[in-house]
Amino acid sequence: MLRLLAAFAALLLAGCGYIGDPLPPLANVPKKVHDLAAVQRGSNVIVQFTVPENTTEDHSIPAPVKLDLRAGAADHFDENQWAAEARQIPAVQVVQGTARYEIPANEWVGKEIIFGVRVVGGNGKQSGWSNFVVIPVMPPPVRPAGVLAVAMSGGVRISWQAAGTEFRVLRKDEGAADYVLAATVQKPEYVDATAEFGKPYSYIVQTVARQGDKVAESELSAAVSLTPVDTFPPAAPTGVHASAAPSSIELSWERNTEPDLNGYRIYRAVGAGDFEKLADISAAPSYSDRAVEAGKAYRYVITALDRAGNESARSAVLEVAAP
Repeated sequence: MLRLLAAFAALLLAGCGYIGDPLPPLANVPKKVHDLAAVQRGSNVIVQFTVPENTTEDHSIPAPVKLDLRAGAADHFDENQWAAEARQIPAVQVVQGTARYEIPANEWVGKEIIFGVRVVGGNGKQSGWSNFVVIPVMPPPVRPAGVLAVAMSGGVRISWQAAGTEFRVLRKDEGAADYVLAATVQKPEYVDATAEFGKPYSYIVQTVARQGDKVAESELSAAVSLTPVDTFPPAAPTGVHASAAPSSIELSWERNTEPDLNGYRIYRAVGAGDFEKLADISAAPSYSDRAVEAGKAYRYVITALDRAGNESARSAVLEVAAP
């Protein structure tokens, strides 16, 4: 009987797995924000960051998720003291995983403010504080006004009125989703030499102020749009030279340097007569006039043509007699 009981007990033990110590409960602590960024724009501070979706164990953060963004003075930084004294900023709607705040900052002008955020799960557990960002709040830079865009032979000239020593010019091309930085300049004008005739563009401008390595931006100017049209003729050809051959008069001149040069137009007058168009030629700066008669005097002028059909002023008059 004892042998039977021992065998039965052994069988029971063989059929049971080892359970071991119980696992600790999941902490379910939200991950920290790592990309907090802030910039002063006009009289507001814009704060933006990506909201984590998971806990430190890569599980979904228990809902509802709350954001604890705070702003406090930066005279002497101690994290706990700062958190206790900092102002809690009302939450905003999260759009496609990004939180974006526009915080009035007039009361902070002349002060340095530290921003930090933490995430609070529906279970009440909090992430650690994010990266901290220090913003020296400055008097709001002046928003540029009276922005003008004018087509010119070298591109598009943008001008505006605003006090300041640094400005950003932003451009949006046709079909683009947003504006991109075209240039940073130190005076209230800019020539966009990369603009192409016949293509629509939109421009906005903002003033930039600096304090050390920190930047404050003005509000963006009103947008100005333009489709530049080429109404700018090439320069008149120079260095025109003629030489008489037995049955022709050979003309040559300096080649124009315009990038949109398309060719030249030759005008001729017989004796004291009126000039008449003789020929349109390619961009090669030479022409052989074989329709001449011996003993007659001829006068020539040359113009340059661009791809838009604009014609330059006439060159100096050149007179030569056929032998």
